[in-house]
Amino acid sequence: MNGLGQRIARLIQAQGPISVAQFMTIALHDPQSGYYATRDPFGRKGDFITAPEVSQMFGELLGLWIAQCWRDQKRPEARLVELGPGRGTLMNDALRVIGQLMPEFLAKVEVVLVEASPTLTGIQKDTLAKSGANIRWTAQFDDALAGKPLFLLANEFFDALPIRQFVKTEHGWCERMVVLNADGALDFALTPQAAPSSLIPPNRGGAPLGAFHEISPAAGALTQQIAEAIARQGGAALIVDYGYGADAGFGETLQAVCNHKYANVLAAPGDADLSAHVDFAVLADEARAAGAKPYGPAGQGDLLEAIGIVQRAATLARGQLGNSPEIDAQLERLILPGQMGTLFKALAILPDAAPTPPGF
Repeated sequence: MNGLGQRIARLIQAQGPISVAQFMTIALHDPQSGYYATRDPFGRKGDFITAPEVSQMFGELLGLWIAQCWRDQKRPEARLVELGPGRGTLMNDALRVIGQLMPEFLAKVEVVLVEASPTLTGIQKDTLAKSGANIRWTAQFDDALAGKPLFLLANEFFDALPIRQFVKTEHGWCERMVVLNADGALDFALTPQAAPSSLIPPNRGGAPLGAFHEISPAAGALTQQIAEAIARQGGAALIVDYGYGADAGFGETLQAVCNHKYANVLAAPGDADLSAHVDFAVLADEARAAGAKPYGPAGQGDLLEAIGIVQRAATLARGQLGNSPEIDAQLERLILPGQMGTLFKALAILPDAAPTPPGF
């Protein structure tokens, strides 16, 4: 057991079992040993590769999507926010193409990057040093960012928000907790009492024994906060992540990844990325309840094709004198169903009266 695992074990000894959500929060964000607090996990030298690291086309097209929504809403003084900006690659690509095609955007829009990791903040500042945009950083999204029309991007951010897990038993839906087993190692166990019925939606009633149900109160609350700001002030949000819509199954989606391979979730907290599939149907419901209008979820491949990624790939290939195998491979990675095209989905949130956003 590593050092952070030992600290979690002592916490359990002192106060009893902890929820999966609490375990995820500690493993990912502990200031001394948490996964995101202590390293750069992105790219081929890290633990996983995100879409912006696959190709510049991803960030360029999401930037143009935001810029078009901004223009559709009469070019207001506004704020562009990115949640979990990684290495800053997506924002750098987005700002570059916006600056070329719509320079007035950079003059009227403040850019805010929401990043809790000092390590990643430093990398982002280096990446964006020559962007020409007015950029500042903050550790969390709060109402201080909602004083202007809010244009927001979140790519592979919601999947890392903590989840609670419930398992269907003969006694009802019992919450899955992190405990210490007889050998003193971290393990999973179920609560003896069933969870309150308010935590389990009615459509899960026909689940078989052993089925999983996962919820993310943090994801729902954050979506509500974003949607309320957009409904009140204007703007647009685009959330891209791997997940599911109304067709949610009954399997577990919590996973750990280390060095581009799946790992044991409990084996080495702080040394592996933890994530879970995003329930886009819940996010859409939260946006709707907050007075905004959700669009999607649409498959990432469908969205990118609708907003011009095939044409952009052809332009890049021409710039390389027709030598396009690498660009073709990037395009396939982003849009094909067997790769990122259908597993990854996109949800847009706009004011109810705003024009339909591109790609939806």
